[in-house]
Amino acid sequence: MALHSVQPPSLPSMNLDAELSALAVQEDLPSDLVWRLLRHPAARRSVALSRRDLTEQLIEEIIKLGSARSLAANASVPADVRARLAGHPEPSVRCGVAASVADEPPGLLALLADDPDPSVRSFLVMNDRLSPELLARLASDPEPSVRSSIIKHWLDAPDRVCRALLTDADPNVRRNSVSAYFPPADLLPGLLADPVTRAAAVPYTAPSPELATDPDSAVRAATAAHPDLPTGLRDLLAEDPDLFVRNAIAARPDTPPALRERIVAGLETDSPLAEWILSSRRSPYTCPSPAPAPPILTREQAEVLLAEADL
Repeated sequence: MALHSVQPPSLPSMNLDAELSALAVQEDLPSDLVWRLLRHPAARRSVALSRRDLTEQLIEEIIKLGSARSLAANASVPADVRARLAGHPEPSVRCGVAASVADEPPGLLALLADDPDPSVRSFLVMNDRLSPELLARLASDPEPSVRSSIIKHWLDAPDRVCRALLTDADPNVRRNSVSAYFPPADLLPGLLADPVTRAAAVPYTAPSPELATDPDSAVRAATAAHPDLPTGLRDLLAEDPDLFVRNAIAARPDTPPALRERIVAGLETDSPLAEWILSSRRSPYTCPSPAPAPPILTREQAEVLLAEADL
């Protein structure tokens, strides 16, 4: 619905910042209204992040007003502007560029891969335009957080990269790698022997009494969730002293209803957070329905809203 001259109906009662931010991304919004919205910080960030019709003058004003970070993440901003923002002194701005910028000019992605701030290199890993060579370079980055980002975003990494990450010196990198990559058979014994990766490696081996009685409750919980868990070990773990282990048995689809009911009845905790975690693991998470799209405002309605915000 285009902006046109009609008698404005009263606007619904909503959060003013949210209404202005919604107006800021409305299509076909007259440029004079966009300029006025730049005076409101939240609306300006929405303009910078989402509008596809930003002129050179608007872009310069957004940078001047301090919203370069949001602008850097807008894929519709001209390549030369995003390349310029790749050299911005604030790492958060360079992060926004790194996550989605194209290699324009050629070599820009390699430049970002050498950024002195590890957060920029971590954001770069999210960029789906990276070559295998750049991904491999980031997989051996000296900063563990960058290597952890590779694990999340390069799920089809080649064998040599997977092996390096599965045997990484950093414990968190090793643990995350085991959860993301299928370990080669020759590495599995070492991963099961490593206290850091033992629980994460359980799904790749056969359940055993040793695993079901491991001193680490995380190992026992992983064993309780194993798809090939024998009935005897299931019944043993149903009596485990740790409620999260027992809950893993209750969450199994092959657990008899009577046993599940008995386990759930005994899962007592004084922590609302623990109760939520326990129940969510027994029931698949359902995403909430998306919020309805904000109404498209007429020019007169937009003027009312801007006046309310003194814009």
